[in-house]
Amino acid sequence: MTWTFPVFGPYRTWDGLRSELAGRVPDETLAALDDAVEFAVERHGDQRRPAGEPYLEHLLETVGILVHGPGVTDRGVLVAAVLHDVVEDTGTSLAEVREEFGEDVAGLVAWVTKPDARPGEPEDAARRRYLDSLAQAPERALWLKLADRLSNVQRLETHPRPEKRASYYEETVACFLPLAAEHPWYEQWYAAWQAGHA
Repeated sequence: MTWTFPVFGPYRTWDGLRSELAGRVPDETLAALDDAVEFAVERHGDQRRPAGEPYLEHLLETVGILVHGPGVTDRGVLVAAVLHDVVEDTGTSLAEVREEFGEDVAGLVAWVTKPDARPGEPEDAARRRYLDSLAQAPERALWLKLADRLSNVQRLETHPRPEKRASYYEETVACFLPLAAEHPWYEQWYAAWQAGHA
């Protein structure tokens, strides 16, 4: 038997995803997402993902996963999903996110942002520290992080570097499957994904 798991996206434009979300999330949340998408587009500019797709597609996909997968409609989580890489991958500070979108969104973005290495700390040690910290993350931050990782792994085979594909797969199995075990929808999706890639 072949295991299958739902693949989300790609969502090429906000307008396309927005029309799907209408009626599933409140109008006030859609308006907040309008602002977040505008901010993310400005800050990410012409950045591309490793396989060459516009960065915005990953951000929109993370929102789509949250709503269409586990059914998350929490405004703060969805806005943070659009902004989750803006501190890590652009020159935007967490203070700017806080000023524009409030403490709740900034706090969620902080949880999913990898910290810089401490002086003298190797990059892999900083990454390990970050991954370990996720075990203490609040539930809403985990919803977001699991959706972000899902977006990245559902098309892992499109990554141009085989060694990165292998290490990312191993990291996902070691670190994210245990985190997903506390969240039934994610647990099922990641189990099917792992079985399909064994």
